Amino acid sequence: MWHGVINIYKEKGFTSHDVVAKLRGILGQKKIGHTGTLDPDAEGVLPVCLGKGTKLCDLLTEKDKTYEAVLLLGKTTDTLDISGQVLEEKDTEGITEEAVEKAVYSFQESYEQIPPMYSALKIGGKKLYELAREGITVERKARTVVIHEITVLGMELPRIRFRVTCSKGTYIRSLCQDIGEKLGCGGCMESLLRTRVERFDIKESHTLSEVEAARDAGRLKEYIIPVDRMFDRYPAYMVLPEFEKAAFNGNSLPLHAAVILPHVEKGTVQESAADKRIRLYDRQERFIGLYQPDEKNRQLRLIRMFRDPDE
Repeated sequence: MWHGVINIYKEKGFTSHDVVAKLRGILGQKKIGHTGTLDPDAEGVLPVCLGKGTKLCDLLTEKDKTYEAVLLLGKTTDTLDISGQVLEEKDTEGITEEAVEKAVYSFQESYEQIPPMYSALKIGGKKLYELAREGITVERKARTVVIHEITVLGMELPRIRFRVTCSKGTYIRSLCQDIGEKLGCGGCMESLLRTRVERFDIKESHTLSEVEAARDAGRLKEYIIPVDRMFDRYPAYMVLPEFEKAAFNGNSLPLHAAVILPHVEKGTVQESAADKRIRLYDRQERFIGLYQPDEKNRQLRLIRMFRDPDE
């Protein structure tokens, strides 16, 4: 079984679930999960977790993301994108580039965003898009989202191409609609490309056909980022032999139970910055899990276990 994360380029027409299903066939394993839904018409970066890496899914879903989108002004649809049923059309002749820039850049902050009806959010145990397809519209509470950075890349009015880096839970379709409403003409998303999720950049992404070709060529390992490398900003430690069993069971450990991996440098946890998380390995340098030093109680506390019980 493969373990880690693979940076998939989700092509247009595939759902995120389609990607997972196809990868299960390519890799010959069931334990696969994606890290956040991309609409079928959207393209770009979709980190997919494999094996033990599925324990990372929720951690990656929390990360900021970067998109490039095209907003079409003057057209409002039920899905908030170009594929939906047109609800209203308005003239955009009087809208200037200066007004557009002012409206777009006004969203570079936190704001209250209402999720679209055509989304995977659940209300009363049912996904919103399922209700929408039944012709049911329900009230949705606005949620605070953060637009860390937004940049206009080009304009050929009524179309605006922009790049945005935003917090989790941000709907770019809703952002397009909100910009259009601010300009008084409405708008919908015409295209969407996700270019980055955490460390995963579109330049290093791979299509499903490329993954399949790598499998056939025996080069698949080159495409998979090992689980522990997702935490490479944290120092690597080895648990001492007498504490291995306790570590394998997920128990808290005394600070002196782990030492920096011998080939890295010398030292113990208590000699390092006790407020940082650490990666903990066994004697064979197999990754056990992520730990948090607790200086007050002189312990290492498990944050997340990545070792399989049968190892």
